[in-house]
Amino acid sequence: MAATAAVLAATHRQEVREAAHLVARVDLDLLGVAIGLEAVSIFALAALERWLLRAGGAEIRLGSVAGVVVSANAVAGAVPAGSVLALGWAMRQLERRGIALTVVGASLAAAGVMSITALSLLLTVGALVASPSGPAPGLREGVLIAAGSCVALLLIVLALSRSAWVRDVSSRAWHRIGRGRPRLTRLQDSVGTVATQALALHPTLRGWIRPLLWALLNWICDAAVLVVCMAALGIQVPWRGLLMAYTLTQFLGSLRVTPGNLGIAEASLSGLLVLYGLRADQALAATLLYRGVSFWLLQPIGWACWLVVTLHKPEGKHRHHR
Repeated sequence: MAATAAVLAATHRQEVREAAHLVARVDLDLLGVAIGLEAVSIFALAALERWLLRAGGAEIRLGSVAGVVVSANAVAGAVPAGSVLALGWAMRQLERRGIALTVVGASLAAAGVMSITALSLLLTVGALVASPSGPAPGLREGVLIAAGSCVALLLIVLALSRSAWVRDVSSRAWHRIGRGRPRLTRLQDSVGTVATQALALHPTLRGWIRPLLWALLNWICDAAVLVVCMAALGIQVPWRGLLMAYTLTQFLGSLRVTPGNLGIAEASLSGLLVLYGLRADQALAATLLYRGVSFWLLQPIGWACWLVVTLHKPEGKHRHHR
């Protein structure tokens, strides 16, 4: 990563110099607003997870969940395979607080689905807002086609799931896959348990509206951080392409190719911002400031929380009433 940064600095000296000049003149008041928005984004993520845990019958304070969320975020962004380690650590900490492991697994799985669904909705909105005659029209059309296909597939699955015959055939096929394979059978049992528990959190579609709103608030506030960072640098926001650039970067970041998506997030976001109208130095400055607020600032805070949460011994098990 250091070598990549050195190559970037050597081959794009002018852009790096101009970006540094922009960052040096940042509006500190607006930077404070950006930090506040990132705090709200983290709060929304913690509220989403707490809501799902409570739907599963667990009683836990929002502060406890927020500590786990911020800590897990730091772990996921600092070490190789951090997402897996962060997931295991978060499950262990919630289990220590008296929450059944099946409820923990179901709530985390449901939170992931809600987060991806919310980001997909924002990506679709971004594609609709983007100009059809603007840059990369093929990208816009591809997003809209993919969104339409996913909606159609979901409707088909929901329609078929109402058939007892389809459910019976699917169940037999699912169990046939693991027949004679003990490890695969245990994995199937675990997946089935988590899926059943997740569906039991709220059996109706209407019941999932509130967690979806929390997930949307999480992404919208984080996207607003990028907008405010641009304003703090005196950069005109490319409104029609902003949401596309932001959401595509987040989807690429979900691959977790590098710890904290270092290099991946910076390259993809700055490149997409240039595609949608910013100068290279402006895109680089906006990206670096945004990453400073949304990633680097959270690292020391997250690790401090990790230390406190890990060493803290719960005084009593949180109540689980289901």
